[in-house]
Amino acid sequence: MLALIAAAALAPAAASPRPAALAKYASLALDPAGKRIATVDSLHAAGAPSAGHGIVTIRDTTGKAAPVGYDPCEICRYDGLSWSPDGKALAFVASGRGEATLYRLESGTVTKVTSVKGLAASPRWSADGNQIAFLATIDAAKETGATQPGVRQVGVIGSKDDSRRIAIVPAAGGNPRLVSPEGTFVYEYDWTPDGRGFVGTAAEGNGDNQWWVASLRAFPIDGAMRIIAAPKMQMNMPRVAPDGQSVAFIGGLMSDFGAIGGDVYLVPLTGGTPRDLTAAYPASFTSLAWRGQRLIAGVTQGGSTGIAAIDPAKGVLATPTVAAETIEAGDGRVALDRTGGWAAAVAECYAMPPRIVFGPLGRMKPISHENDALVSTTVATDVRWRNDGRQVQGWLLAPDAATPTAKAPMITIVHGGPASASTPRFAWTGPVAAFLRAGYWVFQPNPRGSYGQGAAFVRANVRDFGGGDLSDILAGIDTVEKQAPIDGQRLGVYGHSYGGFMTMWTVTHSQRFKAAVAGAGIADWVAYYGQNGIDQWMVPYFGASAYDEPAIYDKLSPVRAVRAAKTPTLMYVGERDVETPAAQSLEFWHGLKAMNVPTELVIYADEGHAIRDPKNLADQEKRMLGWFDRYLQGQKQ
Repeated sequence: MLALIAAAALAPAAASPRPAALAKYASLALDPAGKRIATVDSLHAAGAPSAGHGIVTIRDTTGKAAPVGYDPCEICRYDGLSWSPDGKALAFVASGRGEATLYRLESGTVTKVTSVKGLAASPRWSADGNQIAFLATIDAAKETGATQPGVRQVGVIGSKDDSRRIAIVPAAGGNPRLVSPEGTFVYEYDWTPDGRGFVGTAAEGNGDNQWWVASLRAFPIDGAMRIIAAPKMQMNMPRVAPDGQSVAFIGGLMSDFGAIGGDVYLVPLTGGTPRDLTAAYPASFTSLAWRGQRLIAGVTQGGSTGIAAIDPAKGVLATPTVAAETIEAGDGRVALDRTGGWAAAVAECYAMPPRIVFGPLGRMKPISHENDALVSTTVATDVRWRNDGRQVQGWLLAPDAATPTAKAPMITIVHGGPASASTPRFAWTGPVAAFLRAGYWVFQPNPRGSYGQGAAFVRANVRDFGGGDLSDILAGIDTVEKQAPIDGQRLGVYGHSYGGFMTMWTVTHSQRFKAAVAGAGIADWVAYYGQNGIDQWMVPYFGASAYDEPAIYDKLSPVRAVRAAKTPTLMYVGERDVETPAAQSLEFWHGLKAMNVPTELVIYADEGHAIRDPKNLADQEKRMLGWFDRYLQGQKQ
């Protein structure tokens, strides 16, 4: 049976004048005693495409005392907030102008611990508090991650790859010592309880590309690196058990480093075959932390987020606590005190702006008040439908609570990944906010291939990109049109990255949409395999490389069906996009032009996979909204 389930908790408060700015909180960390919360706070001015400079901010967990801010480097970006085991000091990284500095904040005083030329990330204290480890990329050629702008492809290509190495430094300050070997890129890591080494995920070669084939390794401080496990899956969040006997991690099919979702696995520290602790559980686990003999895990279920407690011997202890909101902290869904009984996070949903929450695990309450005056007129509905024997979920957003007098246009937004999920976010800026302010309804489906319903659902689009997932999306639109005042003759579709590919696929395989915007899309999988900087992600989805089995890549390429396209399509992409090179958008634009389909392509100079420059973000939003207005509202440009 088709079901449209209203999320009553998301009903908006009464409208009020739009405040001047939204307070944003990042990298949240809770001290071990549960008394203080550290965040990087910034203000996002109304109408601005991005937030301003952030500062390190300390709050007490009662929410009664005024926050105190620290800003030792006004040109730097702060992240990696980490409390010492005794809770007296906070370590954090400041990055700017090609240098990264590790700072220590204690008793209100900020002191420099060490610095490196290049990049630093993820500081972690040893159990005795005497040392701080961090990930160092010395003389980095680019920012870490495939979403960052790539280096210019000139000279001898691929002659030198960045190494990201585990480094340690005395907590009191000094020169860092590099522990992991040169030529190895460490993605994530954790101390062993005895303080004699680390466990991490790592690979050799290009760090942007090799995460999909990374292995779980041990890195003794005084000894040789060794492999613990090398399962044919992607791994995140390696966490060593307090007794030092085993390592937990999240494993599964993941399309993007940092977009975490999978099952929880356990493997002996000495090595062996990982054991799935949450097999067949209908959710995606997203973060891990040991507290005693149990694991506290972040979880995405449907389009909601929450937490779950796991006993390694028995599996999930109880039904996860989830809500129609998005919660996150600096190192997972929640930050925990040393007992695991108290937690903090940043929470937001479609109707409520970000706020810091704290309290007993699973019963956290707001303690920050900077955004109390912000309200939303958006009404969100949790939509459920069935297609091909599967339950599918999505979010339908109405611009306001008023009963419409006529049917309205709707824009469907397909998320990236494909291994990801649309979860509730406050629409302050960006495409969703722009569309809602312009009077569009917005539909955010989580079709097969998405997180939220377990590993089998994530794998359901393997070798079927654009097939079952488009079928799920169209069936969801059928559901929405039957139960909401949507004008089926004024539908738009938008997506970025995998969503950009899906937009290109949709306009070549459906005439249902009257306008489309494809951001950083993929038109030709065969050509893409040789053009992009992250070809390793494709093999688990296609079953082989494009050189070994080109037919499946060709079959799933939108450009092969471009003669069927009729939908006016705007495209944009970054000039230095590593993940989805500009050549892909150029190829599709050329095909649409040849078919006399209205189209436009914008390539943003020096941008990577994510458009970041405020001027470019503003231009992107203006062009997108103008495109949809032209073809869905009949407004001339």
